[in-house]
Amino acid sequence: MPTELEELVDFISHGNTQVRTIAKDAITILINLSTDKDVLEYLASDKEFINTLLGKLTNPKEPNANFIAMLLANLAKWDDFKQIITLERPAPKELTSNNRAIDQLMDLFVKGADGTYNTEADYDYLAYLFADLAKHEEGRKYFLTKQEYDGVVPLTKMTVFTEHKSDIRRKGVASTIKNVAFEIESHPLFLSEDEINILPYLLLPIMGSEEFDEEDTMAMLPDLQLLPPDKERDSDPTIMQTHVETLMLLTTTREGRDIMREIKVYPIIRELHLKIDHDEMREACERLVQVLMRDEEGEEKVDSGMKTLARRSDKPSSSPKPFSSQSNGVAGSWASQDAEDPASDSDDDKIVEV
Repeated sequence: MPTELEELVDFISHGNTQVRTIAKDAITILINLSTDKDVLEYLASDKEFINTLLGKLTNPKEPNANFIAMLLANLAKWDDFKQIITLERPAPKELTSNNRAIDQLMDLFVKGADGTYNTEADYDYLAYLFADLAKHEEGRKYFLTKQEYDGVVPLTKMTVFTEHKSDIRRKGVASTIKNVAFEIESHPLFLSEDEINILPYLLLPIMGSEEFDEEDTMAMLPDLQLLPPDKERDSDPTIMQTHVETLMLLTTTREGRDIMREIKVYPIIRELHLKIDHDEMREACERLVQVLMRDEEGEEKVDSGMKTLARRSDKPSSSPKPFSSQSNGVAGSWASQDAEDPASDSDDDKIVEV
């Protein structure tokens, strides 16, 4: 590995204050270099380097915390980075967390939002790290397991951010939720009002200020009724697409389909499809409605009030595409300085409609 790269790594952990002043530039360079597969593995497999980054990230006085979070988000593209889920290290007293690195990252993400832990950081990019960890079974299990130190299921700490002001945070949270939803056996937890209770956090971001029939409104979840006249949907159609795809995943079970019919998800999706001109999102809406309209085997027809969604656009409707866990599969592309936005999905983990 080139000596220059080793020197960049040394800058971040250097003990000399004057040398550390150029750490921001060094981290920025590493963020961009980590888009290279070999560099990614070199950095992500260095346990001492990872511990150095974690130590700096959890320091409430660290001026480059957001850049370190971006770098860690890139390093999470390396599959074996999932070892961070079992990594143990002491937590700073200011964080009041436990000795597991993954719990410290989650507590930073929650307690540090909007500069409340470190005035120089918001830790939004940790949402992208969580999304990549959730592609792995070990990661999904973590997000769904109540932690002993605080008695909370980690995923429920993230759901409250589906309407946060930060596009980065909302996008990463939406992707994490979707990836965790590939754990089909855990769908009862997602749907239970006493557990994760995911549905209001998926539906509110895709709703605007439109009025529904009184009968439909009264059947909707309480949080979705009587929304203010200035209620706006998420400004990013790709985030709304991710939420619709998560709803689609939750129709894998009969319970999920029945609940969505009962709480009138259809009119919400109908209005979303009507109001937002975004082909991929509309395709996701169409797929979801097709499943909700489908008769259940051996039973009478489902609600006949649902209709196939039609396009307003003059462009022909393409065949709905299968979707996958939320990741573009390119090393480092979550948080590259040149391209901060997650681009597209891979073709792994295709959902099967039932």
